[in-house]
Amino acid sequence: MPQNQTIKVLLVEDNELMRHGLRAVLEGTNEFAVIGEAEDGATAVQMVQALKPDVIVMDIGLPILNGIDATKQIKGLKPDVNIVMLTSHENDNEIFAALSAGAAGYCLKDCASERIKTALLSVSQGAAWIDPRIAGKVLKVFENPSSPGPNQNTSPPVSNDLLSTREKEVLRLMVDGASNKEISDKLIISISTVRTHVEHILEKLAVSGRTQAAVKAMKEGLI
Repeated sequence: MPQNQTIKVLLVEDNELMRHGLRAVLEGTNEFAVIGEAEDGATAVQMVQALKPDVIVMDIGLPILNGIDATKQIKGLKPDVNIVMLTSHENDNEIFAALSAGAAGYCLKDCASERIKTALLSVSQGAAWIDPRIAGKVLKVFENPSSPGPNQNTSPPVSNDLLSTREKEVLRLMVDGASNKEISDKLIISISTVRTHVEHILEKLAVSGRTQAAVKAMKEGLI
C-alpha cells in the first residue's frame, strides 16, 4: 500500500480488555485506524467483506471459529488482506498451522507495543514478520531439509531450475522480509513487475503467501 497512508486495522480478539489495549496502542499514532472489532472468527470473516481492512490482528484461541480457520477463510475471500497472528500460543504445531493458513506475521501477546506496530507496518508493506522468539522455531525446520516440520505434508522436492534468475532474486529479497517497494528499489524494476514476479513465484512453488514461499525456499535450498 502507498506510504504515508493510514493503515485500516480489524481487531479479532475475544478478550475485551486486550482489544481495548490494542486499540489504544494503534490509535495513539497517525499510522493506524482501527475500523472494527470482532470477538470470534466467524464474525471476523463477515466483517472483512464489509469493512475491507488492510491488516487484521488475529488471535488463535477464538470461540465459534478459531483464528487459524478464520485466516484460511479470509485469505480465500480476500487474498490481499494481511493477517498478523497476535497470540500467547508458541508451540510448533500452531505456529506452522498459522503460517500455512496464510498469516503474514506471528507476534506474541507479551511483546512490546512498538513490536506490534512494527509487525503491522511490515505486513502492510508486503513483507513477512515473525516474532524473534518464534523465528528460531521456524528455522529449525531447515536444519534437516529431508524432514518436514510439524503438520507439514511431504511433497516432491522443487527443482532448482524451476524459477528464473530474476525470480530467485525476488524470492531472496522476500525471504529477507523486503516489501514490494524495497524489492522494486533494490532491483530497479517497477512495483507492478515485482507483483508479477511474486505471483509467478507463488504459483510455481504451489503456496498461497509470501511467508509460505519463504519457508519453502529456505527449506528446499532454492536461494
